[in-house]
Amino acid sequence: MAALYVGPSARRRLGSGPMPTVFSRIIDGEIPGTFVWRDDRCVVFMSINPMARGHALVVPIDELDHWVDGDPELIAHLFEVTRVIGVAQRAAFSPERVGVIIAGYEVPHAHIHVIPTDSMRQLSFENAAASVDPAELESAAAAIMAAMD
Repeated sequence: MAALYVGPSARRRLGSGPMPTVFSRIIDGEIPGTFVWRDDRCVVFMSINPMARGHALVVPIDELDHWVDGDPELIAHLFEVTRVIGVAQRAAFSPERVGVIIAGYEVPHAHIHVIPTDSMRQLSFENAAASVDPAELESAAAAIMAAMD
């Protein structure tokens, strides 16, 4: 994982509106986030409304509303990072599967949900926790990062 700070001056806004998204604010450190990956194109942080332990979000640094509008090289990079995170989740949590969802309705900033699951029923936003203990997010993040080493 590269230790790279990408602040507001380094980000391009790609049609998501005049105000930064909540994800941009997390990336910039204005809002706390529990990160497991950061490079010059994307970050991965833990979901604060997880469907399962270890639920992470892969988010491009540049604001992009709809993932299909992204540069093909960026989208390929996001999916490779998604794969790396999924492999780490599989090692850390021993789920039956690692599911992936791209919905885009919650935040107008493209993101990929990467979710360790034991059944298809877990892959529903109706199952998302209303809140989670920050210590649990840190614990899950530590397990993912340890599995990437």
